Amino acid sequence: MSTVSTAARHKSRDYAQTPMNVYWEMTQACGLACRHCRAEAMPDPAPGELTLDEGRAFLKQISEFGDPLPQLILTGGDPLRRRHLFPLIDEARQLGIGVSITPAATPALTREVLAELKEHGVEGIGLSLDGSNAELHDSIRGVPGTFDRTLQAMRWTGELDLPLQINTLVSAETASDLSATYELLKKFKVARWSLFFLIAVGRGKVLQPLSADEAEKLMDWIYDISGEAPFIVATTEAPSFRRVAIQRMRAEGRTGEEIARSKAGRSFGIRDGNGIVFVSSTGDICPAGFLPYVAGNVRYDRLAEVYRRASLFRLLHNPKSFKGRCGVCAYHALCGGSRSRAFQATGDALESDPLCEFVPPAMTV
Repeated sequence: MSTVSTAARHKSRDYAQTPMNVYWEMTQACGLACRHCRAEAMPDPAPGELTLDEGRAFLKQISEFGDPLPQLILTGGDPLRRRHLFPLIDEARQLGIGVSITPAATPALTREVLAELKEHGVEGIGLSLDGSNAELHDSIRGVPGTFDRTLQAMRWTGELDLPLQINTLVSAETASDLSATYELLKKFKVARWSLFFLIAVGRGKVLQPLSADEAEKLMDWIYDISGEAPFIVATTEAPSFRRVAIQRMRAEGRTGEEIARSKAGRSFGIRDGNGIVFVSSTGDICPAGFLPYVAGNVRYDRLAEVYRRASLFRLLHNPKSFKGRCGVCAYHALCGGSRSRAFQATGDALESDPLCEFVPPAMTV
C-alpha cells in the first residue's frame, strides 16, 4: 500500500539502499477469517509480539535509512488490535516517518477511530474490497456484514478527506467480478486501486490463482481502464503488468520519457526485497510478507544493514541474479517478476515468475 507520498518520497532513491515502503505486521490478531490471509490471523495476539519499547526501537531503525525515509505501512492481522497503536504512530511521526494503515473492516473501525488516526498524522488508509456485492466479498472475508462495513468506512474516509487505497484480490473466484467492482469504486473518493494477484500461501492455498494466459488478458484490461479511471490503478505481486504497460505504450508511439513519467513508470524497479521490506509481529525481517525468508530480526539486527547487506536481499536487488526467463528478460530491471510467487512455486526466490507468459527473444533463438 502507498496511498500517499510525502515530498521526501518523491526524491530519487536507490532501492538497493533504501526501500520505498516498510511493512510492519503489528499483530496477527484479527476479527476476520479471510480465505487468502497470508498471516493466518487469529482472534488473539500471538506470543512474542514486539513490546512497546521494542516497537519504538524498531521505528528508530527505520530512520537510519536516511533521507528520503521510507513510508511505514501498518498491517496485520488487524493493526487496530495492536496495543499502544497510537503511541507508536506518534513515535513514527516524530521521527519524520510517513504512516499509512490497513485496518480490518470490523465493528472496531468506526468514524471516530478514523478521525483519531487522521489526528495522529496517518496519511492514508488501505481497505480491502474483494467483490462488488456482499455475497462475494463476505465469502472471501469469512464474516457476514464485512462488505457493508467496508463501504461505510469508505464513505467515512471520503468525509474525513483521508486518502484511500482499495486492495482487491485477483483470483479465479473474483476475476469475473472485477469490472463490477471497478464501477462500484468510481462512486467513492478513492486515490488508488491495487489489484492483488493471489499468492497461494497461508489460507490462500484454498483459492485458485489465474493462469498466465488469464493474467495477461486481465492486465490488458487493467491497462485499458487505467487511462480513464478517476484513481490510480496498480497491481500487487504482478509486476509483469509493467511489461504489458510498456509494450502497450510503445505500440501507441509514446516516447521513453513519457513511459517513465506514466502511472506504471512510478513503480519501475520496485519488487519484493527491492523497494519493499517486511517486518513481522515478532520482529523477523523478510523481503516481503509473501516471501517468508527470514534474513534477520529487529530485536538484534539493524534493519538498514539487513536490507542492504543480507545475502538474499543483495541478490534480490540485482536482477542479473534471476534465473530462467526472468534472468534473460529485457524487462527484468523494470519488472523483475514476483519473487514471492517464484518462491512459492519453486522454493527459489530467484526463479521465474510463473504468472508471466512472456518469452524473452533471447530464449527463442
